Amino acid sequence: MQAQERDPELTRTRLAGWLTPRLPGATGGVDLGPLASPEGLGFSNETHLFDATWGDGDTRTTRRLVLRIAPTVYQVFLEPRFAEQYQIMAALTGADPGLPVPELLGYEPDATLLGAPFFVMAAADGRAPNDNPPYHVGGWLHDVNPADRAAMWWAGIDILARVHRLDPATLDLGFLNSAGRGRTGIDQQLAYYEQMLTWAGAKVFDTPPEPLATARDWLRAHQPDEPDPPVLLWGDARIGNILFDEQFHPTAVLDWEMAELGAPETDFAWFLFLDRHHCEGCDAPRLAGFPTRAETVARYEQLLGRPVRHLDYYEVFAAYRFAVIMLRILVTFVELGMMDPTTDMITNNTVSRMLATLLDLPAPGAPPDRETPRTAPAGAPTAAG
Repeated sequence: MQAQERDPELTRTRLAGWLTPRLPGATGGVDLGPLASPEGLGFSNETHLFDATWGDGDTRTTRRLVLRIAPTVYQVFLEPRFAEQYQIMAALTGADPGLPVPELLGYEPDATLLGAPFFVMAAADGRAPNDNPPYHVGGWLHDVNPADRAAMWWAGIDILARVHRLDPATLDLGFLNSAGRGRTGIDQQLAYYEQMLTWAGAKVFDTPPEPLATARDWLRAHQPDEPDPPVLLWGDARIGNILFDEQFHPTAVLDWEMAELGAPETDFAWFLFLDRHHCEGCDAPRLAGFPTRAETVARYEQLLGRPVRHLDYYEVFAAYRFAVIMLRILVTFVELGMMDPTTDMITNNTVSRMLATLLDLPAPGAPPDRETPRTAPAGAPTAAG
C-alpha cells in the first residue's frame, strides 16, 4: 500500500530545518541522507529511516533517525491516535530503566510542513521477528538457536509485566480513558470494537459478518468483572513489536497506537494469541525453543504478582479485535484495487477461522485449502503494527 506521494527533496529540506534547533551542536544546519522506507514495518503510519549529519571537523556527528508521519491516504483504526503514540512514549521515557523506549527528538502538530503531523526519534539497533511471513512460517528466526528464541520470548514477557506495573496516574495517561464509551477497561474496549466493526465493514456489509457478529454478542454476554485499578495496556503486545540486538536483548519497544487502560490480561492474551496465530493459524509448526503456554502463564503470574483471571475470555477478545482489524485492512485493500472485490478473504481468513474455532462456530466461507492462502497477500500485514 502506497503512502502519500511527496517531494523527497522538499521533505528533506523542511525536515532539516525543523531538526536544526533540536539537535545539540547543529546550529550550522543539518545534512540529511536519503529517506528509506523499510518493508515489513506495517502501514498504519508512514515510516522513513535517514541519516542526519551536523557539526564541523572532528566534532561532526551522524545519527540514524526515524521519521513517522501520520497517515493521510488511509486509516486503519476508528480514530486517529497519532499524537497519543508520541505522548505515551514521552511518558514512558525514564519511567523504568528496563523498558527500552526510543529517544524522542520532537513532535510536530503542524500539517503544513510535511503534509501531516509527524515526529522524529532515534533509530534503535536491532531487528524484530517478522510478521509477513509470520515468524513461525519463515524468516530469520528459523536460523536462531532455540535457547535464543526462548530468551526473546521471556524478554517480551518481562517487558509486558514492566508496562503493567507502571501507575498510569503518575504518568499522566488519563487521556487514554474514553469515558464516553463506558467504564475503564473491557467495557470501553468492547464499545470501541463494536463501533469499529460497524465502521470497518459498512461499505461491504449491511450487518456485521460472521463470526464477528456472534463474537461481539458473546463477549458482551460473558463480560467479566475487572476488580483491580486499570493499568497501561501496550495494545499491540507481541515480540514482533520489539527490536532485539545480536545478543537477543531488547533494544526498543515499538507501536503504541492500540494503547488503552484496562486489565493486564487484555495484553497478555493478545501476546499469546498473536503467537498462536503465527503458527496454528498459518498451519506451521511452532519453532523449537519458544516456551509453552503453561510455562508462559506461570512466569507472567509470578511477575504480575497474582493469578491471571478469565484468560480464555480475553483470548476470544484478542481474536475478535484482530479479526475486526483484519476486516478493516482487507476492505481497504479492495477499495484501493489491491484485491479482487469478489474475494472471500474479507470474512474467510486465518484470523476469522481461528475466532470461529474458539467459539465452536462453523468455519467462515469456503474450505481454507481451496480459497485462502497461508499468509497475507503481498503488502498486507498479519498484525496491525
